[in-house]
Amino acid sequence: MKIKPRTKKVLVLSVMVALLVATGVLNWALNDRLTSSDPIDAGVVTETFFAAYRSDREATRESEFLYLDAIISSETSSQEAKDAAEEQKLGLVERMESELQLETLVKSKGFEDAIVTLSDSGVNVVVGSAELTDIQAAQIYDIVTSETSFGVGDIKIIPYV
Repeated sequence: MKIKPRTKKVLVLSVMVALLVATGVLNWALNDRLTSSDPIDAGVVTETFFAAYRSDREATRESEFLYLDAIISSETSSQEAKDAAEEQKLGLVERMESELQLETLVKSKGFEDAIVTLSDSGVNVVVGSAELTDIQAAQIYDIVTSETSFGVGDIKIIPYV
């Protein structure tokens, strides 16, 4: 069964809207929990921040994959566009694997939680810690520089509690 390009676009956009709505509902639910009258400790807020970020990142990446898949499977896309979409998809998978590996390595150094975001221009590392000692920062820099091609000047470490 052949699906028309217009129908594919509508389908992809519908899925993206559904993901956006799901993210909004999750955000509302988490914020509602945080603003309830119960006292909140820093651990719950930190855990919620990291969980919410991961959920948003996953939803965004799912949308990106759907968009790239639509380009790859479209009969109206040029071969260059399909090749570029496949290359972007592979790059996204590699980036996801690297981020997961770096997060695991940073958490192995004793941090409560960590989020790593790679881009073409640098690396952001958010760690679940109120303050960082020079030794902890050096450990994170060492992990990122040994696992990626980025230098110390391209790495930002952000403590979060």
